[in-house]
Amino acid sequence: MREVHEGICGSHSGGRTLAAKVLRAGYFWPTLKGDCAEFVKRCIPCQRHENVIHASTNELHSIISPWSFALWGIDVLGPFPVAKGQVKFLLVAVDYFTKWIEVEPLACISTTNVQKFVWRNLVTRFSIPYAIVSDNGLQFTDKKFNTFFENLGIRHRFTSMEHPQSNGQAEAVNKVILTQLKKRLGTAKGAWAEELPEVLWAYRCTPQSTTRETPFRLTYGVDAMIPVEIGEPSFRRQHFHEESNDDSCRAELDVLDERREKAQVVAEACKQRMSRRFNSNLRPRTFQEGDLVWRATGLARRNASEGKLSANWDGPFRIRHALNNGAYKLEELSGKVIPRTWNSTHLKTYYS
Repeated sequence: MREVHEGICGSHSGGRTLAAKVLRAGYFWPTLKGDCAEFVKRCIPCQRHENVIHASTNELHSIISPWSFALWGIDVLGPFPVAKGQVKFLLVAVDYFTKWIEVEPLACISTTNVQKFVWRNLVTRFSIPYAIVSDNGLQFTDKKFNTFFENLGIRHRFTSMEHPQSNGQAEAVNKVILTQLKKRLGTAKGAWAEELPEVLWAYRCTPQSTTRETPFRLTYGVDAMIPVEIGEPSFRRQHFHEESNDDSCRAELDVLDERREKAQVVAEACKQRMSRRFNSNLRPRTFQEGDLVWRATGLARRNASEGKLSANWDGPFRIRHALNNGAYKLEELSGKVIPRTWNSTHLKTYYS
């Protein structure tokens, strides 16, 4: 079997093909197919270069925000073409409840700049949040930045390595901002920073499919006055009176909590529908402490000198701790701990 599978005429074929080639060569025994399948499963080169598994391994776990501006997702978008002020990165934060967006163009993504952004755009405007979700970038994992969070009582939640779906709301907002900028800029790519206010305004005044409300209304209790209501006067524009408007605004604020509760119910129903659809195509993979696993080789960790010939999986590694929701802590066979957590989507069983 070894000669047929990986010898001079071998092609590291699958178990069924290996069994057919052995049979064609004139050899047979009762457990031929099972032995061939087991041999291929334990072949190290086959395991190392096997295609990356894209199917989800765990059920969809929705992130629920308990109240407005309690849970924020933060991420870095870029690099962009250098714009006015030498800015080329965009720091994005989104509230998981209202979908309100705060952004700031930056020339350098440093811990100090991120900390100033959180203080100025989130804390002093919308109060101290319960938690903030971010990836494992150096600007977020810095000790000074996390001390700043601890002093304010903010919980800092990190996503698993190379698993941005853990901060899905921020990733979705990044996609919206990027798409809108592309459509607005045309060939003037260097003007992206000047177009940001219009992109944000358009997003904040657009009803979201998950809540069926605009972020502006869930935040301030009323709908924003948009330019079309000025050019072609709307009913509220034509019949505006300061006295009655004040009463109307107070009435809108009185029912704001009710509107937010309704939006939360609608959002929860939407998440349940998405979960049912997502969970219908699962390929579960679970591991126990002590199991040996392969880890998918991300683009950032591939050996550039190997080019297209680089392996899709590296390892083996040992499961050190099994955490919740498909997250695992890994260690090398020597006992050296691998930093951060890794999602089961990027892991597969090692056969020896």
